[in-house]
Amino acid sequence: MRPKRDSTYGCIKALLLLGRVSNLPTVWSNCLAAWLLAGGALAETADLQRFGWLIAGSTLLYLAGMFLNDAFDEKFDREHRMERPIPSSVISARFVWMLGIAQMALGLACVVWINVSAALCALALAGAILWYNRQHKRIAWSPIIMGLCRLLLYLLAGVVAVGAVNAPLGLASLALCGYVIGLSNIARKEATRGRVNSWPCWLLALPLAVPFVLNPVSPETAVQDIRDWLPLLFVYALWVGRSLLFTFKAAIPQHGRTVSGLLAGMVLFDALMASVPNPAFGLLFMGLFFLSLLLQRYIPAT
Repeated sequence: MRPKRDSTYGCIKALLLLGRVSNLPTVWSNCLAAWLLAGGALAETADLQRFGWLIAGSTLLYLAGMFLNDAFDEKFDREHRMERPIPSSVISARFVWMLGIAQMALGLACVVWINVSAALCALALAGAILWYNRQHKRIAWSPIIMGLCRLLLYLLAGVVAVGAVNAPLGLASLALCGYVIGLSNIARKEATRGRVNSWPCWLLALPLAVPFVLNPVSPETAVQDIRDWLPLLFVYALWVGRSLLFTFKAAIPQHGRTVSGLLAGMVLFDALMASVPNPAFGLLFMGLFFLSLLLQRYIPAT
């Protein structure tokens, strides 16, 4: 009986690794931040139901993207990452393909019925996921596609919430795209340990300016307004700077630690975008941030 239990445990662990489930809090925080930025409410039953469908759909689409990433990367992983579930023969590539496609279909089914805008955004997001997984090892500008995936997730959450995209949501989604481009630029070199171009990492500083655009400071309330933003600005800048040190200042670059830190830091990005005008949600964002860090101790983020 012991071998059977070990086999079941190994299969479950493989599924968790394939799904990079430690990053799921970043998906949920993206949805919450975009929902709030769009002006969505969470008071009525109908609002909560739509938000629940959004979380279910975005979770399944994310997991589909992660599973299909390993399926598309089977050849590369056999050369560079033999510890991954497919090359280590813990799980078959065929099963990963089937599960990834099923998750994508179910994820789309969760949201396409809500309204026409949600259907268009969801289909565009699924297309971007497939595009990235198919091409990301072949083209140098694949981080832009990954940034587009998170931008489309923001837009999807906004149109599920209120049926339209407003200026704050559009601006924040562009800043998130920049953040993910800077992160993915480093992630591309994690397996091969190649040299990282530093200039895309400056995109990680863009979110520091966005709250001032979303919430203009008036002369009468300048001190109080800045005091409200300063803690989140400081925490975000400190965390991003700390994460980058592992790549750019360590004697031996540790790209994995930088990427893991920046992935968790995406929740701080969301907090910075959404919790300044919605301070009641600040603690929830911080809870998701620490949940991401906790999950990373057991399931690698990349």
